[in-house]
Amino acid sequence: MTATATPPPLLERPPLSVRGHWIDDWRPEDKSFWERTGARIARRNLIFSIFSEHIGFSVWTLWSALVLFLGPAYGIDPAGKFLLTAVPALIGAALRIPYTFAVARFGGRNWTIFSAALLLIPAILASFMIKPGVSYTTLIVLAAIAGVGGGNFASSMTNINAFYPDRLKGWALGINAGGGNLGVAALQLVALFVLAFFGAGHPGIVAGIYIPLIVLSTLGAALYMDNLTQARNEKRGMRDAAREGHTWIMSLLYIGTFGSFIGFGFAFGQVLQVQFAEDFSTPVKAAYLTFLGPLLGSLIRPVGGALADKLGGARVTFWNFVAMAGGASIVLIASQLRSLPLYLVGFIALFVFSGIGNGSTYKMIPRIFALKNPGDEHEARRLSGAVIGIAGAIGAFGGVLVNLAFRQSFLTYKTADAAYIAFIAFYALCVLVTWAVYLRSSNRKLVGV
Repeated sequence: MTATATPPPLLERPPLSVRGHWIDDWRPEDKSFWERTGARIARRNLIFSIFSEHIGFSVWTLWSALVLFLGPAYGIDPAGKFLLTAVPALIGAALRIPYTFAVARFGGRNWTIFSAALLLIPAILASFMIKPGVSYTTLIVLAAIAGVGGGNFASSMTNINAFYPDRLKGWALGINAGGGNLGVAALQLVALFVLAFFGAGHPGIVAGIYIPLIVLSTLGAALYMDNLTQARNEKRGMRDAAREGHTWIMSLLYIGTFGSFIGFGFAFGQVLQVQFAEDFSTPVKAAYLTFLGPLLGSLIRPVGGALADKLGGARVTFWNFVAMAGGASIVLIASQLRSLPLYLVGFIALFVFSGIGNGSTYKMIPRIFALKNPGDEHEARRLSGAVIGIAGAIGAFGGVLVNLAFRQSFLTYKTADAAYIAFIAFYALCVLVTWAVYLRSSNRKLVGV
């Protein structure tokens, strides 16, 4: 009898790329697949996603720095400057919904190329059109166009969410978002450089520095990123996500974390100049400090995601909002005492804890839908990707509310104290909601969020 040869074991298929950068087979929850090929590809896409999103954030927050250059020759009062920073925040928030759709429609790589290249428009216009004598209406339009940078975050996060397994989403989304958020601090440092070496009469240089960086981010996405075919099959995600109560709860919480981060990032320099005018008589003095809060808040964001991976997103988010309420209380007390050192301690704390909360809340989203759809990886990913887009848009709108709160408080009371009281009340609401929905013992509670 002839022995039958044992057939060789089936080798695992690597991801199949078709039509250039399209990947047909992507199974991040399969540990063998992940270790053999998935991790390397996901890491490459993460790196270039971070670079593109970083530049997008810098362009989006461009006007948080440019308003420091708008001296008496421009004839704009503090209320008008707060409006100039609120407008790009509003446009960026509105664009996050269609940008989330775009990943499924066009592919993550393809949309990153387009959205990165689009940043050239606000950068070039701001480079040449901001000078004494320009109308306030023109400045509003230029600020609004810069809002396109705000949409990049939503498409980037939705894209990276699809690349990583559930066990690593907190870390991956935290790294992606934190690297993007660093664009706020980087922009402030660029402005400080320009103010120190060229003076306040050259705002166009700030925007001009970003033109070659935008080109590099576009080329990087084109050469090294990939599209996932499965993302194109996730239809009606927004519609289905909008019916989920958790979508709106997480959006509320994200207003408190990311809305605070981006709102304070836009407003910090102006608040310092108005509230402590005697200490910040020139824009460059304010610029020495404005980058510090966004820098620390961005660097700490991955820590928030990692803590959420280890301790649970809801628990980290709960205590984080308690800390944010404490930070806002310190700022309020410092404002009343006219204590700049205490004020800076409180404001830096707000940036740091908003960064931690950004990471922990975004970890909660994929975890919630993994628990609601056990065993159905595709459905969990489909819904969590859509919710990331919705929550990102609504959270970014919180940045508009922060700037409008400061504007109205200064107009009405000549101080920002009323705004700080409103922030404390909102953080207290977020503490209550997080406890009631995700931590309180209940038959309807999702265990493990």
